[in-house]
Amino acid sequence: MSGVWVFAEQRNNKFRKVIFEMLGEGRKIADHLGEKLSAVLMGTDAGDLIDVLAANGAEAIIVVKDENLVQYTTDAYAKVLAKLIREQNPSVVLFANSAIGVDLAPVVAEKLGAGLVSDVVEVSYENPLVFRRPIYAGKAFTRVSFVDGPIMITMRPKVFAAPDPKQGCQAQVVRRDGDLKPADIRQIVKDILRRVSERVELTEADIVVSGGRGMKGKENYQMLEELAGLLGGAVGASRAAVDEGWYEPQYQVGQTGKVVNPSLYIACGISGAIQHLAGMRSSKCIVAINKDPEAEIFKIADYGIVNDLFKVVPAMTEEFRKLLAEV
Repeated sequence: MSGVWVFAEQRNNKFRKVIFEMLGEGRKIADHLGEKLSAVLMGTDAGDLIDVLAANGAEAIIVVKDENLVQYTTDAYAKVLAKLIREQNPSVVLFANSAIGVDLAPVVAEKLGAGLVSDVVEVSYENPLVFRRPIYAGKAFTRVSFVDGPIMITMRPKVFAAPDPKQGCQAQVVRRDGDLKPADIRQIVKDILRRVSERVELTEADIVVSGGRGMKGKENYQMLEELAGLLGGAVGASRAAVDEGWYEPQYQVGQTGKVVNPSLYIACGISGAIQHLAGMRSSKCIVAINKDPEAEIFKIADYGIVNDLFKVVPAMTEEFRKLLAEV
């Protein structure tokens, strides 16, 4: 089959937005190489997901069905995907730079002896292709190219443009069995506990309101939740705030947390440690609120407010509420 492949990671029969972004950029890569764009879908029931992938540009969809693929495990997914890649020899395989993607891609690359570049934020259409990724906590960038394939990359969410879906598009569907045996899998997932939230997922949010040590306590995050809820955004936290127990670890933004790339990032009481900047400095617009005019966060902020966040955030919330009421 060869071509350009997108690993279509799905959770509860739903795709994250980054999958569509990968299909959009994958289309450009496939056109540049003169190859077909395919998606790989794993699980037990593809349902309507095939139509969704076809509508977003996939020309072919490889559906792998196996009971051992219902829940993600590194062993099962890596074994199946590595086998498919050996058989079909795609030129490029795209993964999301998500928890699953950054776990799976290196294991598959190691099995194949293939090249891997992670957290790609730009593709240059040269010969060969050049992939750009941040290094040194985002202070610099490196350009990586490969002389041989398959090339394996993970792509940062909210960087690349997703295509406009075209309903009614058809794709070639290739169905495969996983052929997995119990001995192939060392991990057994008994259950997954999920916390239901109406707020958008942090890495996919277009607006993020984050708090740091300047929040002074867990109870004060309510004002950030109110502002984020009003704007339809997500709440984040610095490592210092998480370490203090003021906010939960899954909302940590930074080098040891999550990397976000929203259109608007509002940093409240965050000093701007390099660890935090690594997770949000690529945001399109950064607004910093801090009493310390010398805070490092102001060096990368597009707008800075030197004042007490406990005065600024409520005032900002009230102004946004008035503006939204007028719309």
